[in-house]
Amino acid sequence: MYTIGIDIGSTTSKCVILRDGREIVGQALYVGGIGTQSPGRSVADTLAQAGLREEDLAASAATGYGRNRWEGADFQLSELSCHALGAHWVFPGVRTIIDIGGQDAKVISLNEAGRMQNFLMNDKCAAGTGRFLDVMATVLQTPVSRFGDLAAQAKTHAPISSTCTVFAESEVISQLANGVELPDLVAGICDSVAARVAAQAKRLGVTPRVCMSGGVAYNSGVRTALEKELGAEIAVSPLAQYLGAVGAALYAWEQKQKTVS
Repeated sequence: MYTIGIDIGSTTSKCVILRDGREIVGQALYVGGIGTQSPGRSVADTLAQAGLREEDLAASAATGYGRNRWEGADFQLSELSCHALGAHWVFPGVRTIIDIGGQDAKVISLNEAGRMQNFLMNDKCAAGTGRFLDVMATVLQTPVSRFGDLAAQAKTHAPISSTCTVFAESEVISQLANGVELPDLVAGICDSVAARVAAQAKRLGVTPRVCMSGGVAYNSGVRTALEKELGAEIAVSPLAQYLGAVGAALYAWEQKQKTVS
């Protein structure tokens, strides 16, 4: 039985096809979320990769900001529930998920069965999100993909005291003008994101095992700073950006199983 999950986020669209709820047979990611062609392209590419047609799918589920605008999905559910399902599928025993996306940051706690029991979300401010890192990358004229390597080269971490993205941008520009080295600035930016998200996580409560999801999970600078702030190791999978889509496909499979049995 094949089921498909699509996660239409604010900045990217991710899609996954599962076979019998156990094996990923296709996956695709496109930059571009709600209101773009990326959701359709990710679905088409995932089907092609799996060698399937839409009629071969037993069920589909949509999640993310754009889930209500995706026609044809059999199920629609929140990204919180999907990230919980997907993270538990990838990391059995995980109890805390830190999801840093393009426009928000979420901390989700799971029970022993891998179901969401509580969460906190920051969706009112860009600080502590992928958007903050994108703004800083523009100021520094340096790709976000280089932040991890640059932070590792830092001799000292330049403090970023402003929690507001606009003020932090001005602060970084001033530090550049004062001759602060690029690696030191990048390390300070990573620390700033980590401190913001760690404070959010501590309010909810952090129970190991901890994992990260979302695109920022691949940023070793932020991840290392976050591990230091939390005093806990953070697991990251190559599927970090796909966990919502995995969870959606898994939910579709679970619901279809109920009708079959």
